[in-house]
Amino acid sequence: MLAVTYVLQRALDLYWWIVILSAVLSWLFAFNIINYGNPVVNAISRFLWQLTEPVYRQIRRVIPTFGGLDLSPLVVLFAIMFLQVFISAYVNPAIMRAGL
Repeated sequence: MLAVTYVLQRALDLYWWIVILSAVLSWLFAFNIINYGNPVVNAISRFLWQLTEPVYRQIRRVIPTFGGLDLSPLVVLFAIMFLQVFISAYVNPAIMRAGL
């Protein structure tokens, strides 16, 4: 059972980096450092958008943008941190005590 929580934490780590890459890529587009004209950049951008936008959309329903500043990636990162701490502090010890 600890293996399941380990895999879940590694999946959360991976999604953490996907959110970070998505945010950095959006800044690079915003400051006109890279553009959508490059097919490789466009493919990476669409891939990251497809992975993050469904989660961001749920958060944007609750938390609106503030003057063009989108806080949904920050909320996702805090949620990931909370889940990782919760798993480490509460779920893993409970599994150990149960002997699973």
